Amino acid sequence: MPTTTIPDLPADAEVDPTPRRRTFSSAYKAQILAEADAATEVGAIGALLRREGLYSSHLVEWRRRRAEGASKGLEPRPVGRPRKSDAQRAEAKEVARLQGQVHSLEKRLRQAEIIIEAQKKLAEVLGMLASPTNGSSG
Repeated sequence: MPTTTIPDLPADAEVDPTPRRRTFSSAYKAQILAEADAATEVGAIGALLRREGLYSSHLVEWRRRRAEGASKGLEPRPVGRPRKSDAQRAEAKEVARLQGQVHSLEKRLRQAEIIIEAQKKLAEVLGMLASPTNGSSG
């Protein structure tokens, strides 16, 4: 049976291993909002969004940020959450280790309580067997 080989793809056809979120400058956002605000024809905003590859939620968010004032304005937000420092990672690792240790000790405590309870019952039973019964006393 003949084998089929797949031709090598050029490097630019490969998918980027770490996709990046698009970011937009303040000037770009202001320009798009100005165009959207100036649109008067039916479907003009939709055409603008398709042309720029944007979603209507972009306009909603940018308008909301613009209305919040100059303090925040249209400046890009930081993407993703901040990275933990080495100290925070070490602390989280120590907390996880200690939680595991607590879980293990709680399990051993439950086992010890069961054994102690069994020993008490056994001592009680043996105590009843060892004590003399005075059935003829009166």
